[in-house]
Amino acid sequence: MSRQLAIEAKNISKTFHITEDSHNTVKHRLFNLFNPPRSKKVAAIKPMDFEVEKGECLGLLGRNGSGKSTLIRLLAGVYPSDSGIININGTTLLMNLGVGMSHELTARENIYVSGSVLGLKIKEIDKIFDKIVGFAELEGFIDTKIKYFSSGMVARLGFSIAVNAGADIMFLDEIFAVGDMKFQEKAVKVFESSWIEGKTVILVSHSMEVISKYCRRSAYMKNGSLLYFGETEKAIELYITDNH
Repeated sequence: MSRQLAIEAKNISKTFHITEDSHNTVKHRLFNLFNPPRSKKVAAIKPMDFEVEKGECLGLLGRNGSGKSTLIRLLAGVYPSDSGIININGTTLLMNLGVGMSHELTARENIYVSGSVLGLKIKEIDKIFDKIVGFAELEGFIDTKIKYFSSGMVARLGFSIAVNAGADIMFLDEIFAVGDMKFQEKAVKVFESSWIEGKTVILVSHSMEVISKYCRRSAYMKNGSLLYFGETEKAIELYITDNH
């Protein structure tokens, strides 16, 4: 079999149970002691199957709330799936404004933790440490806890770790929408360099230009359902129609 899979998802789903707490005052709570807050179910990901090939750059489209971020969190192992199976072939790194990084740790500590998660030894991280800091343009903030960073700084750090530490499968959530123009240009250059060859990328973006430029195939989601998985042109068409 020449076709190698990076991701295989079979019948996966995710439902969240959200508490509707209307007892928001002391008086309310006292008078409603025997009337507990209601819980409602939100089907964030409805049962779906798909496969992503090794080395593929797959676009993920859908309006806000369509389930894109929940799906990539399932694939990256942040959330457990309620049903089905997910087979991942390689190391993964999710970059969604610093998801997967500890906001209580400094940038320096996060680099070492993230590098270790990707299977790098301390000496290997030592070698690429300055490169990661330089690319992220965070020289003056390396020993600052990232909870004090702007979302753009956190995203730059995450992207830099991914680029330099080299995960096999990357989930890039709106990476081209953060940071200044200069950094976005750097991100685009990385995307167009040989570095991306052989890597599997799931690219979440509201920029149709970015998706059509880098993705041969794309998935289109709506209300937690995978409505289309195929040629990017068709996925973009569905997305644009849905936004009118």
